[in-house]
Amino acid sequence: MRAVVDASVLVASLLPTDKEGPWARSIVAGYQLAAPEHVLVEACNVLRRLEQAGSVSRLEATLGFRTLLRFDLKLFQFAPFAKRIWTLRANLTSYDAWYVAVAEELDCPLCTLDGRRSRAPGPLCKIITPPSEFPELLVHQSADGSADQ
Repeated sequence: MRAVVDASVLVASLLPTDKEGPWARSIVAGYQLAAPEHVLVEACNVLRRLEQAGSVSRLEATLGFRTLLRFDLKLFQFAPFAKRIWTLRANLTSYDAWYVAVAEELDCPLCTLDGRRSRAPGPLCKIITPPSEFPELLVHQSADGSADQ
């Protein structure tokens, strides 16, 4: 099964100390991954910020970066999704809308740690976020914001 993943999921899967790491690693291992092209830049920047803040060591950031480049990710360019991204502008940033547009086109879920994205009106794809109370279960957010397990 295929899923679109955002930078938050990729980075969490790379860092053993991340509290959402086990959930993110289960997503990375359990799906064929797809994402907009900018996901690699976003993830790289998150690793950079974590290193600069002292949250991860230089070695952890570098290892995470190297692993990031080895992910088997199907990347999608902007132009084919531009109109849908623009349509979602009232509720999502263009960056977030690109993830949604790819997931909609592929008819697959979007996996993210960003709870705001799952609550935003407009996306037609299923959005999967980590569960808050039961980490061993995936919480599936429907386009209408309701959850099913």
